[in-house]
Amino acid sequence: MLIKGRVWKFGDNIDTDLMMPQDTFRLPMKERANAVFRVNRPGWVKKVKRGDVLVAGKNFGVGSSRPAARSLKFLGIEAIIAESVNSLFFRNCINYGLLALNLPCALNYFQEGDLVEIDPHGGTIKNMNTESSFNAEPFPEMLIRIVEAGGMIELLQKEGYLASEAYEKEQGR
Repeated sequence: MLIKGRVWKFGDNIDTDLMMPQDTFRLPMKERANAVFRVNRPGWVKKVKRGDVLVAGKNFGVGSSRPAARSLKFLGIEAIIAESVNSLFFRNCINYGLLALNLPCALNYFQEGDLVEIDPHGGTIKNMNTESSFNAEPFPEMLIRIVEAGGMIELLQKEGYLASEAYEKEQGR
């Protein structure tokens, strides 16, 4: 698994309220995803492309246990690199198949629009524009399996522990 994408930069303490505003809880996923960062980055969702990567400061994903990671994944975000990722948000990222890596001083290493290459197995992150490489903590293999499957539900379906029809019906698809 190798992730390559364009960087979008965010600062410290980006909370889940900015990613999933309260008024979107009961909306269909497409409408919920269209509200991501509407307060602090109006129009951002129209610019994001599948494969893009968020680079952020400290405590990314602070706040409630909202499934905001699901909205980011729906928009096409493939990974988050942050100086620190809130632990509850980190687990939600994994559950929805979104890679989240801690990299001290991450904001210093990238400019918005840079291309980044991530190898979660080795924990290496490369800024393709500057050809600089950085080492994040290697990702545990079990978590990589979940991310590669597309999330926890998808892994359980793939391994035969969960029938996909039941999940699809539950999700209203």
